[in-house]
Amino acid sequence: MTEMAAANETGCCPRFDPNPWDEKEVEFVDKLFIKDRVRSFLHVPLNFGKVMIRCMTKIQDAGAEATEMLILCDENSLWGADVYVAVGKEVAAADTVRLSGRYLTKVFEGPFKDVRKWCAEMKQYVQDKGKPFKKMLSYYTTCPKCAKSYGKNYVVLFAEIQGSAQE
Repeated sequence: MTEMAAANETGCCPRFDPNPWDEKEVEFVDKLFIKDRVRSFLHVPLNFGKVMIRCMTKIQDAGAEATEMLILCDENSLWGADVYVAVGKEVAAADTVRLSGRYLTKVFEGPFKDVRKWCAEMKQYVQDKGKPFKKMLSYYTTCPKCAKSYGKNYVVLFAEIQGSAQE
């Protein structure tokens, strides 16, 4: 168990504070992540837990834990999603990538069945801000067991906007 996991009441996911993430603009400049792929059926993940275990094992073996747990998902297909787990340094045993971009963020809370509604609300939020929308990433802040334990299922949507660091 990592120090991060041991420092929270579930021994798994830390309790999420939505305030630093709700309705913010954040920028990544070469932020380090390891990238993996989750198999899905109609956007329903089939092996998310196994992929997370595989990623966390590689991160722990490399001593590459990030100071803040951040896992982003790019739901780029009905049949799978790219998963990006933030790391503190390069991980030789994994596909280490650097993400750069400017994002508007918004926190949502509730059952996963509301994701389609949240995405529509996020696109409207970006439009209301007058920003050109590029793509969306999801930050699932806790696993289902921890969300149940905490009584809150927070999801942060990241809308990549024009004018990002990679342009």
